[in-house]
Amino acid sequence: IHFYKSLLNEDIMDGQEFKVRGRQMVDYIIEYLEDIETRRVTPAIEPGYLSELIPASAPHDPEPWEDVMKDVDEKIMVGMTHWQHPRFHAYFPAGNSFPSILADMLSGAIGCVGFSWAAAPSCTELETIMLDWLGKMVGLPPQFLSQSPGSRGGGVIQASASECVLDCLLAARAQAIRALKVKMGDQVEDTVLLSKLMAYCSKEAHSCVEKAAMIGFVKLRILEPDDHSVLRGARLKEAMMEDIENGLYPFFVSTTLGTTGCCAFDRLDEIGPVCKEMGAWLHVDASYAGSAFICPEFRPLLNGVEYAQSFNMNPNKWMLVNFDCSTMWVTDRYKLTQALVVDPLYLQHSYSESAIDYRHWGIPLSRRFRSLKLWFVIRNFGVSGLQEYVRNHCRLAKVFEAKVEADTRFRVMNDVKVGLVCFRLFGSNQLNQKLLTTINASGKLHMVPASVNDYFVIRFCVCAQSATEEDIDIAWKIISEIASEVLKTMQAEEQSEDREEDDVVKVIHDGDSLQGEIGAELGHNHSGDIVGMDIGLALHEGGVTGTELRHTHEVESMDTDLGVAFPVNMELPVPGAGTEVVRQRVDGQDDGAVRREVRRLEGGGSRTTQTSFETTPRFVKLRRRRGVKRDSLIQTRIESFISVSGDKEISGLVRVEGNGKRKFTADRNNSNGAKRSKTLC
Repeated sequence: IHFYKSLLNEDIMDGQEFKVRGRQMVDYIIEYLEDIETRRVTPAIEPGYLSELIPASAPHDPEPWEDVMKDVDEKIMVGMTHWQHPRFHAYFPAGNSFPSILADMLSGAIGCVGFSWAAAPSCTELETIMLDWLGKMVGLPPQFLSQSPGSRGGGVIQASASECVLDCLLAARAQAIRALKVKMGDQVEDTVLLSKLMAYCSKEAHSCVEKAAMIGFVKLRILEPDDHSVLRGARLKEAMMEDIENGLYPFFVSTTLGTTGCCAFDRLDEIGPVCKEMGAWLHVDASYAGSAFICPEFRPLLNGVEYAQSFNMNPNKWMLVNFDCSTMWVTDRYKLTQALVVDPLYLQHSYSESAIDYRHWGIPLSRRFRSLKLWFVIRNFGVSGLQEYVRNHCRLAKVFEAKVEADTRFRVMNDVKVGLVCFRLFGSNQLNQKLLTTINASGKLHMVPASVNDYFVIRFCVCAQSATEEDIDIAWKIISEIASEVLKTMQAEEQSEDREEDDVVKVIHDGDSLQGEIGAELGHNHSGDIVGMDIGLALHEGGVTGTELRHTHEVESMDTDLGVAFPVNMELPVPGAGTEVVRQRVDGQDDGAVRREVRRLEGGGSRTTQTSFETTPRFVKLRRRRGVKRDSLIQTRIESFISVSGDKEISGLVRVEGNGKRKFTADRNNSNGAKRSKTLC
């Protein structure tokens, strides 16, 4: 007692001081959130900065609270990435609100460890009720709700979506092993059966699925989605049939509604029947987009969920509940608990048979009073207030999408359904990586990348609780200005590389004049990168030559089987105002820009893609677009058809192969119908 009293000095916080410090902390929190816009989004520090500011060992004696808060400002806040900042557009939202903060304060004060009903009755029962509330709010079928008549299902709060996926995979694994033992006999070792189990997910699924398979010692087949990053039923069935033929047992499929990379929605209505036919457990991960289903207009994206055995979403992402709060539902809680029950005597109680003990629903034993946050937030905002919050984010995402589409330098790379927009500059992956790195280094805005159909894209997610259209305007202004700077810098670098090269050549003929046609096209690939210059000359006097000139400035000459050779020389400066931009739309997706530019021949001609002329050969002037690195020219194809008057007709195909080699093949049709092909170079 004497020792304890010796510690009760003015530096130890008691109830009276807690009242003061608590009010001060509330004021600090409010000031932080109200003034957060004045801070950099990301800190200007390097790894290891904090070890130089904080002592290597704990203090022996109590320290004044003022010193602690001083260090928070001077040492902690300077190293924070501010997730609640209005310029934070990375990852997904980190849910937060004052009711949620207050709930965590109360939960911390209660300090219960709710592993069983007996250990924390109200903690257990409120969790059950809140999961039914939320399940109804998002439109889950009755079999997922614990209080539906005849239901074996129910919900639970886990720490993260990763934990939800792992728990469900372990439950599916336990069921599969039981089924295989019935088929193959109890004498077969579990390790043998494990080697036959196969799980499935899309390439776009979160990495936690792969980690769960590693922990569960099961095989995982990662499937290619369609062109819109959506996993389809036919692809899954094809993979399952192949694996069955190879003696494997499909047992678990993890689908995603709102993928991390581009917020794609797997087709549950196609995948569900396949899983039912094959006897596989279907899990649905809706960590981010699940909150959108509280709005009825988004529920068509949930079609097919009735086939699922489990479903998870994160209110701590997009429903104003702060971390951690990941909600999970199952249609049969007994199949879940059979895989996870360990029941020592010291944890048993007299109500074990009639009450839910959430220690059997996951891996951890200890559990916090997390349902308080859901209860406080839902009651304070109401369903209508939460719906308005979600709809506002989706509306602002469309505003940003429109700004991207209005700027011809950029393109949208995903189907914007909720609050995430993926975009990129026309150009190489290197260019877009440079843009994102420069933006993040500025501290004015924070975004992260993703890979969509092997393109480096920039993810823009609407995150701030009180985001406005003005926030979108500010973000786009920052992006647009930095993009101009990056493009200017890279163009200057490209021009510097080109200064040593001479691109001026002549078209030469022994005669006094040439008669014929010239066609020229500047080709772009899917992402807008320049892939080559297709040149064709048709000479009415019996000769033909063609060449494909890549912007590496290599010059080729080709002899045709007509016996006439023409070296081709060109002058290729920067493009002018005559460039025509044409956008092609395929299935609602921007298929890249096709840019064409044709220049007048010196000595005559007109501004068309195929120009007839009669002139003494002089310079042929065409222009090429700069600012694209040479190593970005990959796998493309350009076609050129050239005709010659008289009894002979030549058609040619120019192809740029992945290794950079160029091939020109000419077919000659004589008047007698004979056809002859020849590879010229």
